[in-house]
Amino acid sequence: MPDARPLTFLCITTYEKGQEFMRQCKRQGCRVLLLTAEKLRNADWPRESLDETYYLPDEIPLDDIVKAVTHLARNEKLDRIVALDEFDMETAATLREHLRIPGMGLTTMRYFRDKLAMRMRALDRHVRVPDFVPVVNHADVRYYLGHVPGPWVLKPRQEASAIGIKKINVADELWPLLDQLGDKQSAHLLEKFVPGDVYHVDSVVSENEVVFANASKYGKPPLNVAHGGVFTTFTVPRAGEDDTALRSMNRDLIGALGLLRGVAHAEFIRAHADGYFYFLECAARVGGAYINEMVEAATGINLWREWARIEVAGGDGSYKLPAIREDYAGVILSLAKQDDPDTSAYNDPEILYRIKKHHHAGLILKSSDPQRIPALLENYAQRFAQEFLAVEPPRDKPTA
Repeated sequence: MPDARPLTFLCITTYEKGQEFMRQCKRQGCRVLLLTAEKLRNADWPRESLDETYYLPDEIPLDDIVKAVTHLARNEKLDRIVALDEFDMETAATLREHLRIPGMGLTTMRYFRDKLAMRMRALDRHVRVPDFVPVVNHADVRYYLGHVPGPWVLKPRQEASAIGIKKINVADELWPLLDQLGDKQSAHLLEKFVPGDVYHVDSVVSENEVVFANASKYGKPPLNVAHGGVFTTFTVPRAGEDDTALRSMNRDLIGALGLLRGVAHAEFIRAHADGYFYFLECAARVGGAYINEMVEAATGINLWREWARIEVAGGDGSYKLPAIREDYAGVILSLAKQDDPDTSAYNDPEILYRIKKHHHAGLILKSSDPQRIPALLENYAQRFAQEFLAVEPPRDKPTA
């Protein structure tokens, strides 16, 4: 039926994030509903931008969420369902398919959630990936171990970042781990461990086209940081060799995975052995660890805000990317021993923002000089390790 009512967004997240997405939807006149976890009832949500908020108990089955949202849809005409966190993508895709609401369906969703699916799709479309094998047929796994030199990494197919990844140095280490996994073996893949420098490309995608991309390099690979270290990342020199290669590979990747519209956070590794870039993983979400704030400092583009604008526009052709700056930025972040660490001793003029988060120390830096940020971050990382760094065991499950 034709009507002139505002669009209604149902935003789903079981982690505290996406506030700027919701604010931007409200700025554009949308009705905004939030579905989140009961444990986040008192989180810092943009309540002035929310028309209704609904809370889910922990460990609620997906079928029950579908029933609850279907019941909600009797009185709320839902136009968009958006998962603001990677771990809610399956829920959102299932709801879209059940209610026949436009957006990413379950098949495409798996290319951004399932590390095996995204690798097979990328390889099929001639995007370079490290040698891998599904942990399904043991004869295939034995053949792989015999023909692909170690070490290797055993990766959960549907976790984020470095969660649950285990390094395997010799073949005999693998089989006891698979025995422990039991029926969960097939939820993993085995991949060649590639020493190298890890990069990420953060993109805005509209109608299958990458309309914005920002390439950055991690100071240390995320797997190393997950085992205890200071996290840093910074913009790579624009139009340089790395920037050009990463943008091209990222464009091919996004086309292969089939993202119609939204944002993407893709990771690549430049192997020390041969100098080639290899695809590691890609998520249809905003990168964590204050990457959004770093990208905005360098370019003026807030990924949450642009994602909301694209979702509101839909496929009507009205979305236009704002003007882009070409400065350089970086972020440093560390788990801290102190409750509220004092970073006032860091006083270089490049410091744009001091991260205020319980038991974390962090800074966001900005400069017009492409060499200044990595030089500062290298110095700061050594100081952070001495002054602030606290180490906790690597996580097997995500935390809010």
